[in-house]
Amino acid sequence: MSSIPIAEHALLSDCHSAALVTHDGSIDWLCFPRFDSPSVFGRLIGDDAGRWAITAVGEAERTRRYLDGTMVLETTVRTGTGVARLTEAMALDPDEHEHDLGRGAPGALVREIAGVEGEVEFETEFAPRPEYGLVRPLLTPVDGGFVVRGGAQVLALSFPMSLDLHGGSASGRFLVRAGERVRAALHHRSLEDGSAIVMRPDEIDDRLRGTIEAWRSWSAVHQAYEGPWAELVYHSGRVLQALMYQPTGAIVAAPTTSLPEHVGGRRNWDYRYAWVRDASFTLDALWVAACPDEAQRFFGWLAGAVASGIDEDGELQIMFGVGGEHDLSERELAHLEGWRGSRPVRIGNGAWSQRQLDVYGELLGAAHRLRDYLGALDPTSRRFLRGVADAAAERWRSVDHGIWEVRGRARRFTYSRLMCWVALERAIDLAPTIDGVHRVEDWTAARDEIRAAILAEGWNDEAGAFTQSFGSPNLDASSLVIPIVGFLPARDDRVRSTIDAIERHLTDERGLVRRYRVDETDDGLGGDEGSFLVCTFWLAEALARSGEVDRARDVFERAAAYANDVGLMSEAVDGPTGDMLGNFPQAFSHIGLINAAWAISQAEAGTPGPR
Repeated sequence: MSSIPIAEHALLSDCHSAALVTHDGSIDWLCFPRFDSPSVFGRLIGDDAGRWAITAVGEAERTRRYLDGTMVLETTVRTGTGVARLTEAMALDPDEHEHDLGRGAPGALVREIAGVEGEVEFETEFAPRPEYGLVRPLLTPVDGGFVVRGGAQVLALSFPMSLDLHGGSASGRFLVRAGERVRAALHHRSLEDGSAIVMRPDEIDDRLRGTIEAWRSWSAVHQAYEGPWAELVYHSGRVLQALMYQPTGAIVAAPTTSLPEHVGGRRNWDYRYAWVRDASFTLDALWVAACPDEAQRFFGWLAGAVASGIDEDGELQIMFGVGGEHDLSERELAHLEGWRGSRPVRIGNGAWSQRQLDVYGELLGAAHRLRDYLGALDPTSRRFLRGVADAAAERWRSVDHGIWEVRGRARRFTYSRLMCWVALERAIDLAPTIDGVHRVEDWTAARDEIRAAILAEGWNDEAGAFTQSFGSPNLDASSLVIPIVGFLPARDDRVRSTIDAIERHLTDERGLVRRYRVDETDDGLGGDEGSFLVCTFWLAEALARSGEVDRARDVFERAAAYANDVGLMSEAVDGPTGDMLGNFPQAFSHIGLINAAWAISQAEAGTPGPR
């Protein structure tokens, strides 16, 4: 079974799809042509699901980094005989420019090995296994590489040396001396596009150099944050851009599926989709770490997908495919053993059909954030946003499955009601923009009713905190969002008490924050889970807003320390071991880092402005 630590991987992306590469040069995850396409290399979740390794022979010391301002990975390899550098990327179009990163045709993974000192011997194993390892393809030698046929795609491996063929794989060894460069690439075509043609070395060189220039140009134009941890914020902004599906502007929660929240457990989900929930938090992060242009593109996708995702009862769908797909039906891949034996491996995500009332607030929060940039909304958009506010006013009392998408019984989650309050609060302010002035009186009455209910039933004297659901004493990290969205001032005694209670009772031995205690909450799953990095960043942000800046800094740095050597964070961390858990890299963790850094910078400047 696959057991390589999650932290061993780095991300490559062309803003259409993604690859994960290990420290020793093995591509263990790659989906063509989209983030949610079936994998070509899937060793991450199954030993026989394919990989492409270029690895130094024998003992080697390796250090790696992203080239400045890019998502292009450079790994320096030192052996007893020499030094070489492996530079690799998901290639961007040669004609990319800073305002439209990823607009060109996707589907080329490029790798260059350059000799620096002496000589280094490498070995390569190319073992594509399309459709999550179900297909063992046919490899046909051609001049300059191989054509790979199997499944719904034609792949072409460009490789300058002869390799041995065996059972749907190719392998061999080669020597790289100082001053030499070996260029390799893998690209794809659908069957309708015809046979793939291998790339010439000069083409590979052009694509790699063009990709470096495109990322740097984008970073120079889009990133202007000035504050603490600027490099972390900039890098996290680039990670979010790497997780954006360029044709629509959708941002995936993560580019992987079924990396578990607990080793050997069943909390294994497919995160290669875009959640409405992430919207307002994502837009805040893009505002800080990128620019309004990127935020507008994401909102444009969001509004279009959600507006078409209202069912006959007026319910809003809570997540979509990156192309706007609605049906994300979940199924299990029984032939894959999962990362460290964590079964089942799932594709699709059953949460798409859940009722989650918080989406009203997240959608209107996103619109409110962009109110000065949306221009004159068309009548359909105005009517849709009014309808969202009306739905929040009408449905806020209903039970739902909440922010954490529990698969147990529905209940009256405090966070869901909080976000219905947000929906109405933002709609009232947006009323002139969305032709809703005539609805303000009703929205105001519903908003005030929700506020009273949260203060009366969401607060629990026994816990000394706002709790997970009405009438429950159980704590939930989502209560940290109360001061972040402006429901109560961060210095309110009830907010301070909630922050303290969560810090005392939901933090693990490493000082990281759990979502809730799984032994107290019936989430329909059983088993344990790690502590969530986004919740820890929420704690840092709430502390900063409450004036506890030194404590906020400590919590922030505690969470940020769990980024790997190239600055990537997973969803969760295992308390006993400190190992990364969950899908990787996780957009929500990087969003949390950016927003917490911004809040701390504002608190230190004495201007704690609104999210």
